[in-house]
Amino acid sequence: MALEVLQSRFADVPAPFSADEALIEAARCLYCFDAPCMRACPTHIDVPKFIRQILHKNEVGAAKTILDANIFGGSCARACPTEVLCEGACVDNTLLGHTVEIGRLQRYATDVARARGIKFYTPGLPTGKRVAVVGSGPAGLTCAHELRKLGHDVVVFEARDVPGGLNTLGLAAYKVSTEFALSEVELIRQVGVDIRLNQRISAEALRKLLGEFDAVFLAVGLGRTKPLGLPGEELPGIWEALDFIFQTHTRPLTECEIAPRVLVLGAGNTAIDVATAAVRLGAEEVTIAYRRGEQAVPAFAYEYGLARADGVRFVWYAQPVRFEKRGNAVAVEFARTSAGDPAARTGRLDVLQGQNFTVEADMVVKALGQEPLLELLRAIPGLTLDGDKVKVDRATGATSVARLFAGGDCVRGGGEVVDAVQDGKLAARGIHRQLCPG
Repeated sequence: MALEVLQSRFADVPAPFSADEALIEAARCLYCFDAPCMRACPTHIDVPKFIRQILHKNEVGAAKTILDANIFGGSCARACPTEVLCEGACVDNTLLGHTVEIGRLQRYATDVARARGIKFYTPGLPTGKRVAVVGSGPAGLTCAHELRKLGHDVVVFEARDVPGGLNTLGLAAYKVSTEFALSEVELIRQVGVDIRLNQRISAEALRKLLGEFDAVFLAVGLGRTKPLGLPGEELPGIWEALDFIFQTHTRPLTECEIAPRVLVLGAGNTAIDVATAAVRLGAEEVTIAYRRGEQAVPAFAYEYGLARADGVRFVWYAQPVRFEKRGNAVAVEFARTSAGDPAARTGRLDVLQGQNFTVEADMVVKALGQEPLLELLRAIPGLTLDGDKVKVDRATGATSVARLFAGGDCVRGGGEVVDAVQDGKLAARGIHRQLCPG
């Protein structure tokens, strides 16, 4: 497929506002005094303030209002589940039946500032303290940015050769492009944060960092896709979801691997990203199979609707039991299931005997969530876990290990970019209070 066609297929969804459209939308806001949209945002962006600034054509001021609360405000404007956060809380949803499009307004303001090359932040007065950050996803980079503004020297250690974590590589490219994600990383670099790539940190290396730095923030995220443990799972043609999405950020679109028939296992937001990206890459038939029913689909309503609009087919109550090769295709055998509560995402799920069926595909993608990095976490002496997650003081990010803080997916077990940003902010404050008491 021609590059121009692929680029058009991966154009932004939804499209950005024009200046006139932004003014019209900003005029719809009621500017609530006790704004529920602001309370619904995990980073507590002052939504009424930035929308009023847009209305008065102060887009740069609006961008600063956003970025002061969330340095990844541009990405969150594109990828946040606004329908269940700020827009879901918007009173216009009740009064007028149509919420103010806060996400698109947020994007408009941050895009204006980016296009003008505005630099909002500078390092704080030097404190003489040094902090190591392990992981350069939104949690790690937010923590680094906040600490640098407070005057601390910060070094970020990133295992991959590209900074930004899943915000750079793990979101559908029509939501957040690689170029845009890296431009947000530059906002952090601009204040003097040292980001070192290809630095995979082991438990022993972490122990050394605790000896060399005054504090360490652990933001390692999660690991590989959870295995199913089924026969034939390692056959050629079976992909992990993130590997499939990564290629849309690390290769030219014309070189991304795709097949005529794509089968996605799972129905969360990542599964939707895989399916809709497969459609855009040129797959002729894309199917999502989920072991529960439509009422229990874990993807957000907007994401599910987007997949439906893209022509993605859904197979409900289908639990994979084995994979086998049939010529160039992979045949996935499914057991038919039944849920006690059709709307529940957890709980009882019965397998119906004698109703197995098979779906053939040229490419199968597992989108089943990620495993925690338990081998690393369990090897850190004295680190207390809460199940398979790092246990922290939620107010400060402090762990059971002295001077070691943590946040992001390794603490949450998964979450949104905006949640990781807030973890980084809280940990930065906790670290600063410990390093500079009083």
